[in-house]
Amino acid sequence: MQTDHPTPGAPAPGSPDRAARRAVTVFPLLVLAAGGLGLAAPGAFGGWKESVPYLLGVVMFCMGLTMTPRDFEGVARRPWAVALGLVAHYVIMPGLGWLIAHALDLSPQLAAGVILVGCAPSGTASNVVTYLARGDVALSVSVATASTALAPLVTPPLTLLLAGEYLPVDAGSMVADILKTVLLPVVAGLVVRLCFGAYADRVLGALPWLSAGTVAVIVAVVVAGSAEAIKSAAGPVFVAVVLHNGLGLALGYGAGRAARLGAPASRAMAFEVGMQNSGLAASLATAHFSPLAALPAAVFSVWHNVSGAVVAAWMSHRARRAAA
Repeated sequence: MQTDHPTPGAPAPGSPDRAARRAVTVFPLLVLAAGGLGLAAPGAFGGWKESVPYLLGVVMFCMGLTMTPRDFEGVARRPWAVALGLVAHYVIMPGLGWLIAHALDLSPQLAAGVILVGCAPSGTASNVVTYLARGDVALSVSVATASTALAPLVTPPLTLLLAGEYLPVDAGSMVADILKTVLLPVVAGLVVRLCFGAYADRVLGALPWLSAGTVAVIVAVVVAGSAEAIKSAAGPVFVAVVLHNGLGLALGYGAGRAARLGAPASRAMAFEVGMQNSGLAASLATAHFSPLAALPAAVFSVWHNVSGAVVAAWMSHRARRAAA
């Protein structure tokens, strides 16, 4: 979910931004309900495992529909800040995933899942949450765009490097999967937006809801696939996810401040580092490891939206007080 507004403001009623704000608020509840459904009735999703990559493709196509050439121009206009965001994202979160997996002595399947979440690109809701936090949305969009474009080149080798000690990792096959389920749908959405912009603009308000609903279905399928193991693994996974997300938000913000990017840009950095494309992580874990390995991504899908909304509200409150 992208937004082109460079500075925070009150979105007009019925606008795509207003729809995005509502979706990111309701999204955690929707995903939590989907996870509960998958846990309560796992048989209902028994044959859905193969559909997860296609569902993720729908989410990424929606992301492409929200993009414009301005998103890519932003990368060229601020190369230093975007490069810092990319390095922070792809160093901090994978490193934290590896450290947390070791510190909590997670099982190989769960450790690989936590690391894979850390190696994923920025989360699709990070731009909206940055907007709510009164952060630098233009920087957020640029970093999210670049991290998604680089995912086929960065995510598989990082996963092989850090998770290879736990489970075999077929990096080549993972590259192909990311190209098919992330890059191609995003490019297709962008092409549709460029060729049929007037028609695409009419459905922008529905895209956050379509994305949220599709991710919820992915979570239900992932949870259903490991329903038997969740009772014993839920505690350690939740601790791992909270630590991973919380430290990522804090270190991302700290990286922005250390680089003297300013408060709005530092708020953007917090969410671009701490929020992950957990839908991609769940899809890759299901395809390359096991449904249990996808459990950290499913929990992350819920938690990072809850924490992101809370931290955004706190940051927005502080920014208003500082401006007063």
